[in-house]
Amino acid sequence: MTDASRPRSRDAGAHPARIHDDGAQAAAQAAAQVVAQVPLTLGGTRDAPVIRLAEPVEPAAAAEAILARAEALTAEDTQVLRIGVAADPATYGRLLDLGAARPAGDGVEILPGLLWQCAARWLPAARPPFPELFTVTAGRRHPLRPRTPAGTVYARAIPWLGRRLSFRTMTEPGDVALFSAWMNDPRVAAVWQETGTLEAHAAYIAALRADPATLPLFGCLDGKPFGYFELYWARESRLGPLYESGPYDRGWHVAIGDAAVRGRPYLSAWLPSLMHYLFLDEPRTRRVVGEPRADHAQQIRNLHGSGFATIATVDFPHKRAALVALSREHFVRDRLWVPGAAAADAAPRPPAVPA
Repeated sequence: MTDASRPRSRDAGAHPARIHDDGAQAAAQAAAQVVAQVPLTLGGTRDAPVIRLAEPVEPAAAAEAILARAEALTAEDTQVLRIGVAADPATYGRLLDLGAARPAGDGVEILPGLLWQCAARWLPAARPPFPELFTVTAGRRHPLRPRTPAGTVYARAIPWLGRRLSFRTMTEPGDVALFSAWMNDPRVAAVWQETGTLEAHAAYIAALRADPATLPLFGCLDGKPFGYFELYWARESRLGPLYESGPYDRGWHVAIGDAAVRGRPYLSAWLPSLMHYLFLDEPRTRRVVGEPRADHAQQIRNLHGSGFATIATVDFPHKRAALVALSREHFVRDRLWVPGAAAADAAPRPPAVPA
């Protein structure tokens, strides 16, 4: 959600977008080559496809290939009820251990709601939940937060764009200069009100990275940054005291710096992917919140069309905001990673857990 905050002065020079993936894209390509070598066949029906392993393969590679095929089947289709698997017991065990499948007869079946919560598929360096220990910051009781990650934190193939979307930390040369150029773009500045010098923006990003309650990221398509995403733990934020915030609620702000990455096909790629990352990064996160300007009708319509609901209006010194929220249950049950899944006229989804 775009955010208006502290105004600054002076312009910073523009900087060309930097293409970077810290090896994550190369690793993804290598994994794709391994997956392509696993012999699979597809049968069954649209709502109950069956993936068959055509010949014995090492269980880890077989499971990875099966999950990649299952992801492709469910990335754009909400009508898949379950995905049967015909393979060997070792591969069944691998799928069960990963949490992507449940026992079914003598084998296993993959449920979309399980598959899309398997963090290791989309988080290159998935971390276990940080131990829960509460502390108090500025009078707000909250869990201690894990250290700030570095590098690519999320990556996903977007089939309707034919591109790879990723989120990465802002730790590369030129990142702050690009951020500064975007903040000084009149289109972005009209909402963010963060125009300023390169030095001021470097200090801004450094302060966010030093704070375990915030995480600044670049969103990238095929390694090229297109937008800035500022994530935060709601309990410690300015929003925390204004609603009944959960200890693991997350919030976000966004500035799309690349004007070419606009429109529904792109929105339906980066917005649910960002929500997906937030739910995968911390399995105890039950809700993602935001605070768009209450008079920003287009943005609120986009959020409602993506599964968010307006639950209150809140006032800050610099703006009146709509408090919007998206629950994990809604995201998973209604498969909101699928374009159009949250639309009012979307086809009803099958049960999340079929009998």
